Amino acid sequence: MSHLSGSQITIAHGDAVATIATVGAALREHAVGGRDVVIPFGADQIAPAFHGMVLAPWPNRMRDGRYAFGGRDLQVPVSEPDRAVALHGLVCWERWEVAESTSSSVTLALDLPASPGYPFQLSLATTYALADDGLTITTTARNAGAEALPYGVGFHPWFAPGGTPLDECTLQLDAASRVTVDDRLLPASEVPVDGDFDLRAARSLRGIAFDDAWVDPILDPAGRSWARLGWADGASVDIWADAEATAWQVCTGDQVPGVRRAGIAIEPMSCIADAFRTGDRLITLEPGETHALAWGFSLS
Repeated sequence: MSHLSGSQITIAHGDAVATIATVGAALREHAVGGRDVVIPFGADQIAPAFHGMVLAPWPNRMRDGRYAFGGRDLQVPVSEPDRAVALHGLVCWERWEVAESTSSSVTLALDLPASPGYPFQLSLATTYALADDGLTITTTARNAGAEALPYGVGFHPWFAPGGTPLDECTLQLDAASRVTVDDRLLPASEVPVDGDFDLRAARSLRGIAFDDAWVDPILDPAGRSWARLGWADGASVDIWADAEATAWQVCTGDQVPGVRRAGIAIEPMSCIADAFRTGDRLITLEPGETHALAWGFSLS
């Protein structure tokens, strides 16, 4: 049976269950002990706000959908007309193929078709794996072409608030700086965290609206930075990302129809918005070169 969100693959380990949809390699459902850790969406529903999707070859926004690379001026479709930006890359609405699966893991693969705005040969593989330490997601990119290509990657999980309003939750994030933005939500500057934006210690989300990026992640001895969503009952969704995640985006969805404060997007990214234009934290993959970013989370 064909679904709007593509084929469905369910994996499990202990009391943890996850369902991945092939459109966008999206984490459609994930529950532990019967409790939703991410906000689920239906198999025959288009992901409401990029729910659970892989974002590549750029995450977040690109001004006017225009950039220059390798001596060429390039134009990708403007997908958020109100802000005149190209949002969240090209792979999220592609149908990925199942490359390998077991009872507790699945790998989805995509060869992104070259297009006028992105005339490169990018191959991607994303693995979801459940184990005792939670769910781990690894995306590996490979330049399958004969010329260098620009690349960035991010992820768009919407985490559930644990059965209470989001205002009853807390958030902690290991990052020392934040990104200020203009009226199109494009980067303006980077400044030290302060006030509501200083999340190095957990703080209440009551009345706080975010659609912002943090940079300068603070790494633990294992080379990971962390975000922690505290639920009202004392449980915590503990989210980590490896050192390839140079930024985090947090969105409470206050301005997103159908999502407003139903949960919170906590998004590890290899770069911030507009990286194709600014070159800030942009990855250049030479022919045959690969890049991998791993992140994951658990309920504690």
